Amino acid sequence: MRKSVSGFTLIEILVAVAILGILAAIAIPNYSKYVQRSSLTEGTQALAQYRVQMEQWYQDTHSYYATAGAACGVAVPVLTNFTITCAASSASAYVATATAKAGSPVNGAVYTIDQSNNQATTGMPAGFSPATAAYWVTH
Repeated sequence: MRKSVSGFTLIEILVAVAILGILAAIAIPNYSKYVQRSSLTEGTQALAQYRVQMEQWYQDTHSYYATAGAACGVAVPVLTNFTITCAASSASAYVATATAKAGSPVNGAVYTIDQSNNQATTGMPAGFSPATAAYWVTH
């Protein structure tokens, strides 16, 4: 008389582990790219909002300067993955730049915007195309 044995054989477990390994090899890189793309929007959204604030400042003061010949009139926001800087070249012109922080998932990304709403990408992390463009690259 035979006993009924229940459970999994070693072959069945190895097949299940192999399938999980294949799925992980596909899913992990895709998830990493998703995290990068979502982090890129932090910089572009902050620059768009900063431009709105600069235009409000200009409407109030008729200059992008905080004081004559000084820095931009609006304080730059503090972000998780980007550092925002602003350089006013005259009372009627400025360029705001979002540069990805070292160690962030988007290290290498650099975006700019100016008073005329000219948006540009001057740097991107490895694997993104194009690396530079006359618009904001976010995917």
